[in-house]
Formats: sequence, C-alpha cells, structure tokens
Amino acid sequence: QVQLVESGGGLVQAGDSLRLSCAASGRATSSYAMGWFRQAPGKEREFVATITRSDTTSYADSLKGRLTISRDNAKNTVYLQMNSLKPEDTAVYYCAAGPIQSTVDSRYTYWGQGTQVTVSS
Repeated sequence: QVQLVESGGGLVQAGDSLRLSCAASGRATSSYAMGWFRQAPGKEREFVATITRSDTTSYADSLKGRLTISRDNAKNTVYLQMNSLKPEDTAVYYCAAGPIQSTVDSRYTYWGQGTQVTVSS
C-alpha cells in the first residue's frame, strides 16, 4: 500500500504559478503510475496529468503547455508545476497512484486527500 499527501495549494492570482507536491509513504512511488486529477465545485473529477514508472508523461489536452508533471524517486514525491494559472483552474487537486498510466480515475488505486487551488481574477 501507499499513502499519498498533497500539498502546495493555495490562493493565487491569475497568471501566477504553483507547484503541487504529492508525498508518498509506504511503497515507493516508482512502483506506480502516478496521476493528478482535479474537481471543481459542482463538476466531476477530471484528468490533469499522469507519469509512468518510466517517466512518460501525458496531459489533458486543454492544459498542455501550462503543466509539467515530474517525480523525484529519491524523495518519493511527485510534482505538478502549473503556470499561467486561470480562474477556471480553481479546484481541489488530487494525487493518485495505480498500476498503469491512465486518464481514467477509476484505474487508480490510491488517492490523497486533495489540496485546494484557488485562482482569483
């Protein structure tokens, strides 16, 4: 098993950047594909980015160019760098771990509690 804890969210202005972190305990994150999802108020959870065990990355089409997902296996941590933030990026961001890379949230086994990102205009 693995336990995931997200951090790095907060209140920022449009155009700012944030780096979210997902720290894992238990089994190493290098054993899993890792994903980031987000859920805005009144909306379904949606895919943001994913990284495989071999560091192949994939991003939601609408977010490409503004995001970078990375992992530091020595720190057992996965990151999501978000640039040029927009008010529509406001959501709770969740980190997830699973056996294979996927854009579908049900394919992930372990989830963090989420971190709130609020972008003001």
